[in-house]
Amino acid sequence: MSSLPLSALPALNAALNATCAVLLVSGYLMIRRRKVVAHKICMGSAFVVAVMFLASYVTYHYQVGSMRFGGQGWMRPVYFSLLTSHTILAAGIVPLVLVTLSRALRGRFDRHVRIARWTLPLWLYVSVTGVIVYLMLYHLYGRA
Repeated sequence: MSSLPLSALPALNAALNATCAVLLVSGYLMIRRRKVVAHKICMGSAFVVAVMFLASYVTYHYQVGSMRFGGQGWMRPVYFSLLTSHTILAAGIVPLVLVTLSRALRGRFDRHVRIARWTLPLWLYVSVTGVIVYLMLYHLYGRA
């Protein structure tokens, strides 16, 4: 069995973030259509994908460290604003997702819905901005 090279992990991380975003939107659409089982599958899958992302992200940055942003001019404040909001919300989304998931698993749907209204858009923002940060850093303006 061959392992994935470290250099492939940033692209994998972006793909996992994009997959998570698609699953979150799909899960939202399913619950709006009252397709509860499909909603559970999508949201459970989003959680699994997010855990896979977190493991891959930590592995990569533990081994490689940080990537330096090479953009200049107006793109620097745009990138760092996006990165800052992404990073802060990424740290905060973990406990929010865990509480939201635990309320659903315990059948506390009234409380689940109240927190899910905050969790979903924040988690979606983190997933989408993760892909944007990847593209900006590794394909547009990155420097080793």
